[in-house]
Amino acid sequence: MEGQQRGGPSSRRYMRRKRRDMMHVQVCLVLVVLGTTWGMSALTDVSGLHLESFPGASLDQSQRRKLLAVANGTLEINCTEPAIHQFPTDVFSNSQRRQGAVVLHIMAAMYMFFALAIVCDDYFVVSLEKICEKLSLTEDVAGATFMAIGSSAPELFASIIGVFITHGDVGVGTIVGSAVFNILCIVGVCSLFAGQVVHLTKYAVFRDSFCYTLSVLALMAFIYDGRIMWWESLVLVFLYVGYILVMKFNSSIQRFFTRGGSIKAITNGNAVFNPDDYSFHGDGNDPTKRLLPEGPANKMTSGEEGNHEQVPNSPFRVPGSPMKIFKWLVSWPILFLLFLTLPDVNQPRCERYYLVSFFGSTVWIAVFSYVMVWMVTVVGFTLGIPDVIMGITFLAAGTSVPDCMASLLVARQGQGDMAVSNSLGSNVFDILIGLGVPWSIQTLAVSMGSQVLINSRGLFYSVVLLLGSVTLAVLGIHVNGWRLDTRLGVYVLLLYVIFLTVSILIEYNVFTFINLPMCLEG
Repeated sequence: MEGQQRGGPSSRRYMRRKRRDMMHVQVCLVLVVLGTTWGMSALTDVSGLHLESFPGASLDQSQRRKLLAVANGTLEINCTEPAIHQFPTDVFSNSQRRQGAVVLHIMAAMYMFFALAIVCDDYFVVSLEKICEKLSLTEDVAGATFMAIGSSAPELFASIIGVFITHGDVGVGTIVGSAVFNILCIVGVCSLFAGQVVHLTKYAVFRDSFCYTLSVLALMAFIYDGRIMWWESLVLVFLYVGYILVMKFNSSIQRFFTRGGSIKAITNGNAVFNPDDYSFHGDGNDPTKRLLPEGPANKMTSGEEGNHEQVPNSPFRVPGSPMKIFKWLVSWPILFLLFLTLPDVNQPRCERYYLVSFFGSTVWIAVFSYVMVWMVTVVGFTLGIPDVIMGITFLAAGTSVPDCMASLLVARQGQGDMAVSNSLGSNVFDILIGLGVPWSIQTLAVSMGSQVLINSRGLFYSVVLLLGSVTLAVLGIHVNGWRLDTRLGVYVLLLYVIFLTVSILIEYNVFTFINLPMCLEG
């Protein structure tokens, strides 16, 4: 265990630095998801498909505002109030955004994704590591609690914004979409681009998928009636307490099920490999060029890389290569802002201010998450895409892509269990804490005895699809011999496309009438 505690934080810092270098890949992936969503939405012919089943369907597009009709003394609402009205008024009109200004909002949302990655990686997670050290937590418990918060902070704050600000489904949609992205896209990307066949441990996959399935079943049961009661939110939180206990006694449980077999150091996506032992080199296609002992590796790399490991978030240290200079310039406003307002606990002289860094970075995560959800809401409204669909697709991909890159990095090191545990463990936290905590605060503290309403009936069907996705994914892994390879990658990515397609069609009432349309402006 001593070696694990020593190697864990350094391995996480190593992964954070490496995935920052893959920023362009992350941007492209998120834009592909947005483009796919927009294309699918356009193909459904929104103006015709989801307006035929209720009064007012004959209204022209330019006339389709929020329609309140009084019939027989009953107030009839024929469209859903868009969440955009819960945010400050945009500087551009809807017509200006449709003529091209929406691109600026997409860029702003992408920049917020990047800002969240920086503040989480360089300040929030590092301060959480210090807290874990001060509390003398084991890697198992730390991974299931504080480090899970670090990796899922954007989804958590998106859910908080959805409950307390927009009063809509964007937060729930983000978490559901992120869960599907984690189990299908992350496994698919790791399978396709690991550069080798990666073998998995049956126990690790079974443990995480079992806990994840219980979480999804609980969520299905609670949102079925479209409302969340106070006791239902508490059940989700207590289920996560049970998950923490499972991780606490993980070694004993694994020893029982494996009948004393060998135990691998795997903990909620924080399985330990020591970056002092291996390093990335080559083009990633040749396994012999990817894993090299650190001694020869140091001869192949310049001293500049080591300097950046010591000062990962300095706005005053210019990197060497042109690509890194470009990335540094893009991130400079964020780096400078965080440098002025937060102590860098990576530096020995600031280490004792870890609580200041923790609370300060929490504030910045809240601010960046607010702007992120705001921009995504504006983009969805402009393109005529409902908030829940933007949450399931664009927001989910934007908040989950950094985890995807981290999982890919460890998969290329042959750590398949860690890659899969990272995705499944994040899902358990997102569902039980990301939804349970905001719902508990609303129903027990803000308004005692109140209910949280789920506006979109289609979300229940999306959660059903979520359960189906993990079942089919684990079944595919089993049939494939517990290996991550190209065949499995194509299979799970195809499942992701099917999930997105069916979820979007459900939200647009293609199969049956589920939701009122979003109120649009001319």
